[in-house]
Amino acid sequence: MNICKFNIDVIETGIFHLDGGAMFGVIPKPLWTVAYNSGDQFNRIPLQARLLLIRWDRKIVLVDTGNGTKLNPKVAERFGIDLTTSDVRFHLKKFNIQPEQVTDVILTHLHFDHSGGATIIENGKIIPTFPNAKYYVQKEQYNWAINPTEKDKASFFPENYVPLYEMGLLELLDGNGDIFPGISAINVSGHTKSMQLIKIYDNNQSAIFVADLCPTSAHIPLPYIMGYDNEPLQTLEEKKKLFPQLYEEKTIIVYEHDAFKQASNIISNGKGFTAGESIQITDLAKL
Repeated sequence: MNICKFNIDVIETGIFHLDGGAMFGVIPKPLWTVAYNSGDQFNRIPLQARLLLIRWDRKIVLVDTGNGTKLNPKVAERFGIDLTTSDVRFHLKKFNIQPEQVTDVILTHLHFDHSGGATIIENGKIIPTFPNAKYYVQKEQYNWAINPTEKDKASFFPENYVPLYEMGLLELLDGNGDIFPGISAINVSGHTKSMQLIKIYDNNQSAIFVADLCPTSAHIPLPYIMGYDNEPLQTLEEKKKLFPQLYEEKTIIVYEHDAFKQASNIISNGKGFTAGESIQITDLAKL
């Protein structure tokens, strides 16, 4: 997909599984199974660890890095993560991109399924996966991630981001604004503190990577909010504020975790908003 000068692809680093009830919060199972998937014998639903790849001029930019390869095997088994296929470097080869060529990595937030691939272990040391890249995250998200609450600390693994900060590779952003001309950060809270959605735009077209504000297309209806969210009512307000704008602009929504739909527009059904027809960004990196 192209927007102005930007060539946009998705990279699908593999399926993982989370509890369906936790993914849909207060929504009863008979409803979310119709909206998305009925789950496995453990009530876990399939989710994709989908990343965004944006290229223009001499820039190669990744948005999020997936689960990575550093997870304890027991943790990986619990979430159904295949560590043999979750390495973002493997998937970049399909685009003929080497880790050294990546110029920038934007992290929507620092939960392990978004930042796990930002670092790797080499000779017993944590090093950047992309040694020549600058990494970006919201300042308030970083401060939260180094001092999380008892509710969400299991989602933050410091080895994914603290070494980057200590090496001077992690730039802390402060609120909304362009990271590059035509690529902007939209700062939202609710799921966690100061998650950034990434919008690519020109005068005629736009796409947005909605991270965990709307992890799947089934989460577009306002009440469909994850039980994982720290402040679900804040998530609700963020959706109520953003979705009418996306609808009016006909913005393409790219879903980070939908195992069945890469992207769609948002449509009005008379009662609110829902996902439109599936839009396939690319088949190149699909497992």
